[in-house]
Amino acid sequence: MDKYIFPAVFETGEKKGYCVTFPDLPGCITEGDTLEEALQMAREALELHLYGMEEDGDEIPSPTPPEKVRVPENGFVTVIEAWMPLVRDRMARKAVKKTVTLPKWLNDLAEKEKINFSQLLQAAIKERLCINENRRPSY
Repeated sequence: MDKYIFPAVFETGEKKGYCVTFPDLPGCITEGDTLEEALQMAREALELHLYGMEEDGDEIPSPTPPEKVRVPENGFVTVIEAWMPLVRDRMARKAVKKTVTLPKWLNDLAEKEKINFSQLLQAAIKERLCINENRRPSY
């Protein structure tokens, strides 16, 4: 699915700020010092949680209608939207750190020549996989 809309419960506590939970998604929780920050963090938490569920092949539950969500006395409910094509694209472009092993003599020569290891490795992998920069594979 490309778009999800889930209810989020925002609670104010003894301390300043908001705690945000998603009743339909156990473990999806975040917080923010201001309402604006809490809304932003809620969207990010929802996106990452749903992305992780998709990657793991987990079934994503149907959201509870907001009017049926129990709201604590010091809280309120609102809906948060996750547009997954943007999330998937952002995650596909995310840099990942890899550890490589080279003989010391080769590493020393490459460093002396100021070779950018990451750039060279990316270019070599793209060449090996016949990836054209103008035509990126879909995931």
